[in-house]
Amino acid sequence: MSEPVLRLSGITRRFGALVANDGITLDLAAGEVLALLGENGAGKSTLVSILFGHYVADAGTIEAFGRPLPPGDPAAALAAGIGMVHQHSTLADNLTVLDNVMLGTEPLWRPLSRRREGRARLVATAERFGLAVDPDARVARLSVGERQRVEILKALTRDARVLILDEPTAVLTPQESEALFTTLRGMVAEGLSVIFISHKLDEVLRVSDRIAVLRTGRLVAAMPSRGTSKAALAEAMVGRAVAPPVAKPHARGDVVCVLDRVAMRGERVGERLDGVSLALHAGEITAIAGVAGNGQAALVDLLCGMRAADAGSVTLGGAALPADPRGWIDAGAARIPDDRREVGTLGDLPVWENAIAERYRRPFASGGIVRRRSARAYARRLVDRYDVRGAGIDTPVRTLSGGNMQKLIVGRALSGGASKPDAYLPTLIVASQPTWGLDAGAVAWVHQQLLDACARGSAVLLVSEDLDEIFALADRIAVIHGGRLVPPRPAKQWTLAEIGLAMAGVRDAA
Repeated sequence: MSEPVLRLSGITRRFGALVANDGITLDLAAGEVLALLGENGAGKSTLVSILFGHYVADAGTIEAFGRPLPPGDPAAALAAGIGMVHQHSTLADNLTVLDNVMLGTEPLWRPLSRRREGRARLVATAERFGLAVDPDARVARLSVGERQRVEILKALTRDARVLILDEPTAVLTPQESEALFTTLRGMVAEGLSVIFISHKLDEVLRVSDRIAVLRTGRLVAAMPSRGTSKAALAEAMVGRAVAPPVAKPHARGDVVCVLDRVAMRGERVGERLDGVSLALHAGEITAIAGVAGNGQAALVDLLCGMRAADAGSVTLGGAALPADPRGWIDAGAARIPDDRREVGTLGDLPVWENAIAERYRRPFASGGIVRRRSARAYARRLVDRYDVRGAGIDTPVRTLSGGNMQKLIVGRALSGGASKPDAYLPTLIVASQPTWGLDAGAVAWVHQQLLDACARGSAVLLVSEDLDEIFALADRIAVIHGGRLVPPRPAKQWTLAEIGLAMAGVRDAA
């Protein structure tokens, strides 16, 4: 490798008692793709935020192209040639592509915008890196992949020589991911250096030259990608070997939940459903694939009793249920929400209160008074059964790691308030993005719990943007786009290309 274009030396950052980065020393060479791996909370985001000037390190220094990089100054990072593409779009939907790319590049005192020069620069950069884009297109009308293309162009037109990509394929179809990888190869061939953050180990091994692994804020491994395996990376991330989940043989049971031509209205596409029909069987995992914001949230809310259908019918166990979460829980529905911190738990309440949060009236309360002894005993059993580590039952749940918080949520869903955790079996489990942001060990654990519940006879609806997860777990796969559902069919009958086309709205992909 040539002389490093970036050099981080002894970077340390604390948030109170938490050491997010602990003496990290790392470098990046010209024309190199460096993958940054680590579980949720390992310190990846903090490190790149320090690099881009959003945070100031408590100790350590950064050099960019041989010169010290001023701390806490995003403008200095941009001027040094460092660009960042965030996981979620930061573009203004009501502006054009050209407006977004030029935003912030001109001084306020200039009376007229130099749009002609800006357009020429944008078009030239797009042609150079093979990033086709319409400068006059309104961003609100672009696909997710097209928006990401604009984000990359926004960085490149500002002469970025180092590009940080944070989970760049998290919301892309397979075809859009392939286009991104092609773009990456072209950028690297032009001498650009890339820091690639991802949880997808296959992608990391495919696109990177070198891999750095963070664990609990420390750099625990740095290795060339060639010759490295997914198992070795997973072990480096979690500190132990990760056993893959195993499905137990079982038969598919009867239909337990039916959606018949369901329609839901909403201001945004993600809040709508358009004539959705679906039957969920006991002992089967049905997966819903799709790019975020295409109706998944509406479907999950419907099957958790949070919203009512505007047309069509929904039944669970043969009975139509109103939009009442308690009624759905009493009927045997269990939920694993996509946001464990904001939706799945109450951060300031202790572990034991979160353990009974969805069933505190029955069986843990009488006459409006919580029976604390039985509730706390139940919480202890749940914590032991599902191996929730890092806190006692009186500890605020916000102090748990992401993986242990998810264990508590999964355990609560599968136990149903029963005196013996294995004595309860949910009729329907709605699992939305159940492993988002988890390390490889926690992912394998969650997958095993869903497989075991399915083998015991629960119907599982898995809503996920991770196609690897879907193919690993699903018996049947359906695809949602624009609130419409491509009917499910056996997972073995889908190809990655077909799913990608259906996710992009090509209706005849099936």
